[in-house]
Amino acid sequence: MEVDNRTDLIAEIKRLKKERDAVILAHYYAKGEIQDIADFIGDSLALAQIAEKLSEKVIVMCGVHFMGETVKILCPDKVVLVPDLAAGCSLADSCPAADFEAFISEHPGHTVISYVNTSAAVKALTDIVVTSGNAMKVVESLPKDEKIIFGPDRNLGNYINSVTGRQMVLWDGACHVHEKFSLEKILELKKTHPDAPVLVHPECRPQVRMVADVVGSTAVLLKYATESDATEFIVATESGILHEMQKKCPGKTFIPAPASDSTCACNECSYMKLNTLEKLRDCLRDLTPQIRVDEAIIDRARLPIERMLSLS
Repeated sequence: MEVDNRTDLIAEIKRLKKERDAVILAHYYAKGEIQDIADFIGDSLALAQIAEKLSEKVIVMCGVHFMGETVKILCPDKVVLVPDLAAGCSLADSCPAADFEAFISEHPGHTVISYVNTSAAVKALTDIVVTSGNAMKVVESLPKDEKIIFGPDRNLGNYINSVTGRQMVLWDGACHVHEKFSLEKILELKKTHPDAPVLVHPECRPQVRMVADVVGSTAVLLKYATESDATEFIVATESGILHEMQKKCPGKTFIPAPASDSTCACNECSYMKLNTLEKLRDCLRDLTPQIRVDEAIIDRARLPIERMLSLS
C-alpha cells in the first residue's frame, strides 16, 4: 500500500525501524529530511566509530556505497542496508583495486594509507585507512622518514604534504564535488560578505584552500561554525552540511560556495541525494538492497580500519 504523505511516510519508517530492530545512520551530505529521521548523523569517521558499537540487528547507512561497505566490514554479522545501491562515489571510482595494486607494486617498501572513500577491495590492499578528520594525525604518527603511498585523493594528500613537509606518493584521484568549487566565485562572494570566514574541505583544490580561513573535515567545519563569533560563513564542501550547521546555529547565515560550472549557488553530490525517504522506507520494509562483502576481503580490510579507529 502506498503511503500518501510525508507525515505518514515518516511514521511508516519509524514503525518499520522498530519492527526490524534497525538503526539509521546518515552522513552530513544526505538530504536534510534524511538527517532529521536518522538516529545518528556524522562524517565518515564518526559513523564508523558509531557503527562498531551498535547492538541492533539491522543497520541502514544513508550515505554512499563505500560507507555501507565500511559498516559491513566492521559489523559482518549485521544486516547492512543502503537505500540505493547506485549511490556510489566518484572518488572511490577513481581508484580501481587492480590499478591501485599495480601502483603499490611500482613503489615497494611504502606504507599504504588509503582514504575511507574507497572500495572494500582497495581497503584490503591498505595498511591504514584514514578519513579527512584524522588523516593528518595518522600520517604524523608515522616516522618522518617513512615512505608512504597516499590514495586516492590527490588534493587531500597534497594538503597533508604541504602542511607536514612529507613527500607522500599520491594516487591521482579526486572528488567530483570538491574539485568543482570556483575560486573566482568564492572571491566574488568575499566582496559582498567580507567578514564571512571561508570554510574549506581539504578535498578541494590547492587554490581554493589558499583563500580558506579554516581547512578541515565536515566535523571540523561544523565545530568551527558553532563556536565562532562570526555571523556569516562561506562554506566550500558539499552543501548538505549546511542543514546541520543551520540547526546548530539558527542565528547565523551559511552561504554555499558555488561550483565553476553551476548556475545556482550550490554544489551537491548527486550520489548522496539518491537517498530519499521513500527508498529508506522500502529498504526497511524489504530488507534490501543489502551490502555484501566477500569474507576474505572483510578479513583483510578490517585491520586497516581498526588501525584508523585506534589512532583516532
